[in-house]
Amino acid sequence: MAFKLRRIDKYIIAKFLGTYVFAIALIISISVVFDINEKIDKFLQPNVPLKAIIVDYYFNFIPYFANLFSPLFTFIAVIFFTSKLADNSEIIAMLASGMSFRRLMVPYLVSAAIIASVTFALNSFVIPPANVTRIKFQNKYIKNKEQLYARNVQIEVEPGVIAYFDRYDNRSKMGYRFSLEHFDDKKLISRLTAKSIKYDSAYHWTVIDYMIRDFEGMREHITQGSRKDTTLTIVPSDFLISINDSETMTTPQLEVYINRQKQRGIANIKNFEIEYHKRFAAVMAAFILTVIGASLSSRKIKGGMGLNIGIGLGLSFSYILFTTVTSTFAINGYVSPLVAAWIPNILYTFIAIYLYRKAPR
Repeated sequence: MAFKLRRIDKYIIAKFLGTYVFAIALIISISVVFDINEKIDKFLQPNVPLKAIIVDYYFNFIPYFANLFSPLFTFIAVIFFTSKLADNSEIIAMLASGMSFRRLMVPYLVSAAIIASVTFALNSFVIPPANVTRIKFQNKYIKNKEQLYARNVQIEVEPGVIAYFDRYDNRSKMGYRFSLEHFDDKKLISRLTAKSIKYDSAYHWTVIDYMIRDFEGMREHITQGSRKDTTLTIVPSDFLISINDSETMTTPQLEVYINRQKQRGIANIKNFEIEYHKRFAAVMAAFILTVIGASLSSRKIKGGMGLNIGIGLGLSFSYILFTTVTSTFAINGYVSPLVAAWIPNILYTFIAIYLYRKAPR
């Protein structure tokens, strides 16, 4: 028999989603005010257009910030409206009518599924392109965090071909003390060295003041020249990795980028791996925090709604803190990004199970 939502289910779902949207609107409003206050000196510069502030920055800042803390807003919404239901004895009435707590959780989980699905879709496909515009605005008018230089870059162009830059300057598109080595079965067969190399576009590079040494057994053939156009399947963004780059990629793009960088031996991609796994972990977090919030606040207690909200806020902020700590461990190499993203969910799953068993029946 197909499951059908009853009137009470629709009532709870409407309360849940309504409170969730209200919580987001309230927190975002406060966040925008604080953000404006922090950046007001930058915004008042004569070269910063008002339209760019509103359209390029805040129209993209608001969905980014809301989605970033969606699990927190979910938790606060559950705590708030469930505590209100319990305080008004509505939970007691539902359970007294024969509804089990397990059945009561159905509309909560349906709401969590809606929020998790929308959050994942936004986080994976909608917000990353919007972040490109937001980050460009930040780099241009507020603080430039774009990576413009790189030193001691070693990267695998393709299997058996290793490129090296002593230094690369992205402003001039120039690399210095460049070398390109070709190996066959771990044996060096050719080596190109150049004083400098210039990036053009679409894998097109020009080596300047170069020398090519081809090895054939005990013999060596040397070719020299002043300029030579060549094609290398690398671009500066492969090694000029900025802290915000992971936020500008859709989930499929992130997966392709991580696999490609691993094949090329690039080490500093922890932020990308953490971002990738956190997008999936956030889906599960919506369900876990919903169960914790509903189980915690469904009982009418002496302290009233305020005590439940206080406990809920403490748990939610501890979740965010724990997520930050585990991410730091992953960046420092103590745990893998996959483990770092899922440890908070695993721990809070046990908390959810405990509170669910203690919930009123």
